[in-house]
Amino acid sequence: MTAVYVARQRQNTTIISYNNTIWAKTIAWPECWSAPFWTVTVDSAGELLNISPELSLCGPNSFVTRFNPHMKSVRAITPPRGSLLIIAGLSLFTLSLLIGIVAAPNIGVASDENRQTLVGSQGGGPGLHAAGSVYLIDNNSVAWQTADTSSYFDVTHQSDGTVLAAFMQSDQTDCGPYTSPCARTGFRIIEDTDADANTQQSAVETIHSFPVRTRANSEVHDVEPLGDGRYLFTDMDAERIAIYQNSSIQWQWNASEYYTAPDNPTRTDWLHINDVDVISPGRYLVSVRNANQLVVIEKNNGITEVINADFPGDTEGDPSLLRQQHNPQWIDNETILVADSHNDRIIELRKQSNGDWRVGWELTSAEGIAFRWPRDADRLQNGNTLITDSLNKRIVEVNRTGETVWSYQTSQVPYEADRLPAGERVGAVAYTEADTDLSPSSSERIPIISFLLTIIQTGVQTPYWFSEIHVIVGLVSLGLCGTGTVRFVRWQLQRWYQFIHTFAGI
Repeated sequence: MTAVYVARQRQNTTIISYNNTIWAKTIAWPECWSAPFWTVTVDSAGELLNISPELSLCGPNSFVTRFNPHMKSVRAITPPRGSLLIIAGLSLFTLSLLIGIVAAPNIGVASDENRQTLVGSQGGGPGLHAAGSVYLIDNNSVAWQTADTSSYFDVTHQSDGTVLAAFMQSDQTDCGPYTSPCARTGFRIIEDTDADANTQQSAVETIHSFPVRTRANSEVHDVEPLGDGRYLFTDMDAERIAIYQNSSIQWQWNASEYYTAPDNPTRTDWLHINDVDVISPGRYLVSVRNANQLVVIEKNNGITEVINADFPGDTEGDPSLLRQQHNPQWIDNETILVADSHNDRIIELRKQSNGDWRVGWELTSAEGIAFRWPRDADRLQNGNTLITDSLNKRIVEVNRTGETVWSYQTSQVPYEADRLPAGERVGAVAYTEADTDLSPSSSERIPIISFLLTIIQTGVQTPYWFSEIHVIVGLVSLGLCGTGTVRFVRWQLQRWYQFIHTFAGI
């Protein structure tokens, strides 16, 4: 019995097979074209009897057919499907991104009212340690900006028109006890804020700075003017709050007075004290981020109250109440407004009759977009709430029912925003439970996936519409591409091994 087979050409090599069996290999000289049609003759049992070309456009010696009629049947190698898996993986992820772009809600609600918003921007890049800036949004455009350091954090508009700002500058050589290069952090005053939006560096006077071992989790995140040249600031490197005046520290409270400290707090992100506000003279509200707690400190008595006190036998507060929070605002003696950052929500904590604090109001989204790592919330004089939604790169103002009345899309990751002229202040309107007529939360976290999303967003600053769904699709696509790559490489190795094994003795 005979059959005609169309040979497969691969770089001047023709592989001849029949019934999933490789029988011969033809090596054609580059200057010669050999016919792709071959006659394969086998007996009734399927054993190969002969194989010969039907046609050749070359001379009889211009190609060589290696053929052994006594060779064992070798199972043909299945053509690779790995490339299809790679294409499928890339196509799936690309499609998810296109759907995200098309379906994304708009950010940016303009208002006819005059709004001036001062922003401290941490910046961008891996770890958010580049392109820090301070700028003023006048209604819906940038009126001026200063972009002269790695990161800016808390900003305060002062009565003389200058801005007090906490900052961090990386790649420094004046490192004190630390190895160069290091980072320096502290606070400074920014002047000439009447410059235009294209200004990249205004007149800046550094009031106080000091070296820290690393640019990550060691910065001064908050500073408050106390008058008479005194400044109250947080120090995450030494985990303390301190008052600075006349080139020296006049007073400090060290977290080790209450919390059990590691051997060297400068080598680990221990407590991450990120905010301090003056409640009244000598009485301060402090955010201890990594303990999930707020504490009230009196200058002469230390900690007098712990909000979200430790679980029995634990060193952290309940993460379902507070989880790595930022920038609390003291509304009154029974209400605190907090950016509950890693729970992706803004909440009001209310003090209960038994002294415990519970959530009395919460907001998890605005403009149809779930919050991502919000790090500031201020209750304004008009009763609205100004929210800094960091990883979504937006500033949004909502009323007491959660409706967005103004928003602004930022170019980098913002840390804090203050509405001028008042800025953040002690004492404001507290919402009631009746005000919380909001739809169910749309920002439920997905274990592991939400954590991966946060890592991705802090690393590469994805668009605001990039969500857990894209992470899941990305993981599936990565799996397809990885599997496809392994299969393709395996096919190539098998292919060459079989060539060598089949034809080595022919």
